Amino acid sequence: MPGDVGVDRVCGGLALLLGEDGLLLEQRRQMKSIPHERKGSRQLLTLTKSGHRFLTTNRIAGKDQALYFGFAKPREADHDADLYRLYQKAADKIERGGGRNLRVVLDYELKKRVYHDLAKLGPDRASAESKRTVAERHELQVVRGKIPLPDVRIEYDTLEGERARVDIELATTHYRGRHLAEKVRAGFSIYAHANDVSNLRRVLDQRELTAEILSL
Repeated sequence: MPGDVGVDRVCGGLALLLGEDGLLLEQRRQMKSIPHERKGSRQLLTLTKSGHRFLTTNRIAGKDQALYFGFAKPREADHDADLYRLYQKAADKIERGGGRNLRVVLDYELKKRVYHDLAKLGPDRASAESKRTVAERHELQVVRGKIPLPDVRIEYDTLEGERARVDIELATTHYRGRHLAEKVRAGFSIYAHANDVSNLRRVLDQRELTAEILSL
């Protein structure tokens, strides 16, 4: 298939399945050509409503894995397709370390949970203590009064049988220094395209921050 195979953000755990279990049947996937700033355009795949129903009914992705279908935000699909590659790279590292039963949680899902818990606190939701309590509940941190969210969270079982997670962020040259610094201080694993790594490291040096930026 020409171009890259990717996944729109709304396709949740499709990265676990696409191309691995024979699900690329015509009625279960949708293809769309998306403009790409480096490559001109790329062909992306996503689940159709029929494909979503098939996976959900047969519980192929696991009972706790959220799944979505369609291109909800085509303008963001190019970035989100890169998140599929990001997942693959991070998942390979986890599995080589013995991690099993991987589960994908997108920023959309985390944001929904965090904002839901904050909303229940009413007028107290803006207090530092409330934010810290909610952040800890979701294994996140408060940075400069905000709760930064990763692009992707991967939860998995360790060799010892404990539940672990890694929060990963795909940074680009469009990131402002303060935004990148918040992601680093939040403890996220930072990835970037090879062409962007040196510029992003320079941004961190200017803010006297030390963090590994992994090449995608």
